[in-house]
Amino acid sequence: MNKKSTYFPPTTPQQRKLLFEIWEATGNAAKACREVHVGRGTFYYWKPRFLAEGYAGLEEYLPKGPEKGSVGTPADVRQRVIEMRHLHPKMGKHRISDEMTKANNWVPLVSPNTVRSILEEAGLWKPDEKEQKKVPSNR
Repeated sequence: MNKKSTYFPPTTPQQRKLLFEIWEATGNAAKACREVHVGRGTFYYWKPRFLAEGYAGLEEYLPKGPEKGSVGTPADVRQRVIEMRHLHPKMGKHRISDEMTKANNWVPLVSPNTVRSILEEAGLWKPDEKEQKKVPSNR
């Protein structure tokens, strides 16, 4: 029989405060988690922040990683994709990606699908007959 894990929704600042109040009073993480109805992983996720900043550190949730939209294809790579398309209009997304990889000592710079999205944004990508033939017909 497969045991399914219990889903615990994101915690609120009040839940986190109560969790660590109970933990400080009892010294038992499992008991605190049961009483507040949060997973033990949640306790151990917030514990370092609680130990470093106290209850104030439990107020705001800061997601890990960079801001949304801040990571993307660098402007110089985007420009090189567009230049390559202008120089070689018959090249497809795979060939452009491969040529850029070859020019970069075989370290990939951009995926074929990213090449396509760059060219679509620049108005340089139009589906050719090959892509239209891939759609199955109902004959």
